[in-house]
Amino acid sequence: MSVPAPSSALDILGGFDPLYAFVLAGLFSPGPNVILLTASGARFGVWRTLPHVLGVAAGVGVTSGLTGLGLGALLLAQPALTMALKIVSASWILWMAYGLATRAMADHNAAPEHPWSFGKAVLFQWVNPKVWAVAVAAAAGFPGGLSPVQEGMRLAQAFSGINLFVCLFWTGAGALLVFLLRSPLAWRIFNLVMAAALAVAAGMVFL
Repeated sequence: MSVPAPSSALDILGGFDPLYAFVLAGLFSPGPNVILLTASGARFGVWRTLPHVLGVAAGVGVTSGLTGLGLGALLLAQPALTMALKIVSASWILWMAYGLATRAMADHNAAPEHPWSFGKAVLFQWVNPKVWAVAVAAAAGFPGGLSPVQEGMRLAQAFSGINLFVCLFWTGAGALLVFLLRSPLAWRIFNLVMAAALAVAAGMVFL
């Protein structure tokens, strides 16, 4: 008796949706969120950075869900809108880089600071080109054959759930760095490196 061949790659993988692997690779790689969360984890610790973490996860979920509903296709069809999004994002990222660089030049404990709020983190995802790019690529490359609403929910669940893990990982990694940042000079170098990384990320927005 012959065994029927699997009908798709999904069958071969035992039902695993390759969308999740793609989203993990796309969101785990360095970008503005990774840099900011690593810096916040080092500066404030995991617990105080949790609103930032949850805001990123929620904002990415909303952004990817809207992509599944067709907003991503609208962005691709409107080059002027896409360019405006990139300009806003690059300007915001450069402003954050300037803030980190300024902090590096000041006394580490001089001015009171606060981690990002949940709302600020959510809002940033809506102008983060990396998130839009990964979401559009995921919607186009890994369709689920569902209705627009169901597809939006599928993408939102995948992006939000996976990004929560990614955010916690990088925040935790940043928190562990505090053991190496025991002097004002070490903090100054760390903030300058994070500022430089953000500045590079701002330039990559236009690639």
